[in-house]
Amino acid sequence: MEMHHFEEELTCSICYSIFEDPRVLPCSHTFCRNCLESILQLSSNFSIWRPLRLPLKCPNCRSIVEIPPSGTESLPINFALKAIIDKYQQEDHPDVSTCSEHYRQPLNVYCLLDRKLVCGHCLTIGKHYGHPIDDLQSAYMKEKETPGKLLEQLTDEHWTNVCFLIEKLEEQKSHCENIVQDDKKAVLQYFKKLNDTLEHKKQALLAALDEVNAHISEEYAPLVENMKRIREEQLDLMSLNSSVQEEESPLLFLEKVDDVRQRIKALKQKQLPDIKPAEVYPRIGQLLKDVWSKTEIGQINKILTPKIKLISKGKKVMEISSQHKEESNQLYSEVCF
Repeated sequence: MEMHHFEEELTCSICYSIFEDPRVLPCSHTFCRNCLESILQLSSNFSIWRPLRLPLKCPNCRSIVEIPPSGTESLPINFALKAIIDKYQQEDHPDVSTCSEHYRQPLNVYCLLDRKLVCGHCLTIGKHYGHPIDDLQSAYMKEKETPGKLLEQLTDEHWTNVCFLIEKLEEQKSHCENIVQDDKKAVLQYFKKLNDTLEHKKQALLAALDEVNAHISEEYAPLVENMKRIREEQLDLMSLNSSVQEEESPLLFLEKVDDVRQRIKALKQKQLPDIKPAEVYPRIGQLLKDVWSKTEIGQINKILTPKIKLISKGKKVMEISSQHKEESNQLYSEVCF
């Protein structure tokens, strides 16, 4: 703190920087020579003639002093202050922050616009020229009560509503999530019922096909077996006929020939089945195409499982097919409407 006050004693009240070439006015106040030059230049701009001695108002005491025509060069140098400044600048001051843009100039002025400490050169020739400034301690005291006022803003009615809104949003979120969960249950239940219906219909169609398949086996298996037995008899007679030709005994030859003749006669008298073209009706693939593919999902359970039969092809089949088509169309209409 003492070092801070010491720096203030070495600071020009015009540029807020450490004195450079300190000159003493007749009123005993000291300023940087360049700072006085700037004030004189400004004053002379408003004069239409240059007097022999230049009037100047002291920035500290406001008294009017006269500067010789030779200008600030003729003002006495404050050697004592200059010596103190030189010694001060030669020493190391780790506790004193200096400007990064202006060599060895202390950061001793608070810029209210940029809210940072700056040096005097930053205010007079630097990028903070013309900015509002204040003493750091003064700015600190002015803002001392600000946090409390800001806290009042954060706890007023507007911000109280934030908590209320959060609660309402959480309730709405939970409500929507519950709706989604209910809908997921509805989906699972719906498709389980649909799967059950489809599975039941599938099993019914497969059972109908198994039933007609059993009828086909019952119808054709005996005929096939009978034909196989006739074929075996034919093969036996062909083999026996070959052996008869090799018989050397006339008596045995005649007996065997007669036996073959009688067996062939009996075999030829066996009646062969009259095989007519047949088909399975109705065809499930066609039923799926004509009825199932055109039926709404919710009406599938109303589709009846057809009675599948083995029928003979021909004119009668065409009549039955036409009748089945009409039945299919009627069934489709009933299911859809």
